[in-house]
Amino acid sequence: MRPWPVRIERRLAVMAAYGFVSGLPLPLSGFTFRLWLSGSGTSLAIVGLTAWIGLAYSLKFLWAPLLDQMPPLGVLRGFGRRRGWLLLVQPALAAAAVLLALSHPAAAPVAAFAAAACVAMLSATQDIAIDAWRIEIFPERRQGVALAAYVWGYRVAMLVSMSGVVAASSFAGWHWPLLGVAALIGCGMLVTLAADREDAPDAAVRPGVRQAVVEPIRSFLARPSSLLVLAFVALFKLGEAMAGLMTAPFYLHLGFARAAIAATGTFSLGATLAGITLGGWLVVRVGVGRALLWTGTAQTVAMAMYVLLSVSAGQHAVLYATVCAEAFAQGMADAAFLTFLSALCARQFAATQYALLSSVPMLAIHTIGGASGVMAAALGWTWFYTVCMAGALPGMALMVALLRRQRVAVGQA
Repeated sequence: MRPWPVRIERRLAVMAAYGFVSGLPLPLSGFTFRLWLSGSGTSLAIVGLTAWIGLAYSLKFLWAPLLDQMPPLGVLRGFGRRRGWLLLVQPALAAAAVLLALSHPAAAPVAAFAAAACVAMLSATQDIAIDAWRIEIFPERRQGVALAAYVWGYRVAMLVSMSGVVAASSFAGWHWPLLGVAALIGCGMLVTLAADREDAPDAAVRPGVRQAVVEPIRSFLARPSSLLVLAFVALFKLGEAMAGLMTAPFYLHLGFARAAIAATGTFSLGATLAGITLGGWLVVRVGVGRALLWTGTAQTVAMAMYVLLSVSAGQHAVLYATVCAEAFAQGMADAAFLTFLSALCARQFAATQYALLSSVPMLAIHTIGGASGVMAAALGWTWFYTVCMAGALPGMALMVALLRRQRVAVGQA
C-alpha cells in the first residue's frame, strides 16, 4: 500500500511541472508580446490584432482527434502516444520561442507576428497532449488534485513569463529575458521524459473523426436551449476579456514604468488563487446557478476599476487595487463558469464536449476581441472601459434566462 501514495505524489509533481511548461508560452503571444509591441510604437489597432494569434487555443479541438488517432513518428512511439507527441512538439515549441525572442517587432512586425502565431499553435498542441496524459494517467478520484497541481504550476509560470520578463526587460532589453523563457520551455522535454507512460496501449482502437467531433456536437445541439447556452458561453466573459486585451498599452499610456507593471503579477497571482478558492466554495455552498449569478455580477462590477484607473494616471495604489479586484473577480467567475461547462457535458462525450464548449468563449474573444484596439483608439480609455462593462450585460441577461429554464439551469439539471 505504501508505493501508491509515493507514486501519486511523484505524478502530481510532474503535473505541476507540466502546468509550469504549459503556462510559459501563453504570455509570449499575449500580454508580454502586446507590451513589447506597445513599447515599440505600434498602433493600438495592430496591438488589438494580437487577439487573433490566440485563435489557436480556441480551435485546438479541430486537430485534437488527430493526436488520438495518429501514433507518434518513428522511435517516439516507444514513449507512448501522449509522451511521444509531446517529445515531437516541445522542441519545436522551444525553437519557435527562440525565433520570437530574436525578432524585432518595430522593424519586422510580420516576422514577429508569425513567430508568435507558431508559439501559440504549438503551445495549444502541447496542451492537448498534456490534458490527454492527465486524463489517462490519473484515476477519476485524483483528477481534481491533479488539476489543482497543474493550475498552481501554470500560474507561477505566467508570473515568470509576464512579470519576470517585463521586469528584466527594463534593464536587459527584451531579447535576453525572452530567450530565458525559451530555455525554460525547452525543459518541458525533461518533464516528459520523467513522466510515466500512460496505460492506454498505443495500438488501442480510437474513434474516427465523426465519432470524435461530429457526434458530440450533434448530441449537444439536440438538447433544449442549446443555442441559448452557446450564446451565453460566448458572451459571459467577452466584456472582461476585451478589457484585459488592452491592459498593456493602457498601463503604458497612464505612465506606469515597466517595473510597476511587472509588480502587478504578484498581486494578480494571489488574488486569482483566492478568487478561485472562494468561487469553488460558493459553488458548493449555494449551487452553480446562484454562484454564476453572484460571481458574474462581481466580474462586471470589478471592471469599474478600469474606468477609475483611466482617470488616475500614475497612481500606483489604484493600479494595484484594479489588478487585485479584477483578478479576484475573474477567479471567482472562472470557478463557477468552468463548473457550469462541466455540468453541461454528456458523460459519454465529456472530454470532447468540454473542449468544444471551453473553446466557444475563446473563439469570441479572439475574433470580436480583435476590434478592441480600434475601439480604444476611437473612444479613448475611459469610454472604452465603460463600453466593456456594458458588454458584459448581454451575457448576464442570457444567464438569468438560462437559470429560469429548469432543464438548462445547472443548479436544477
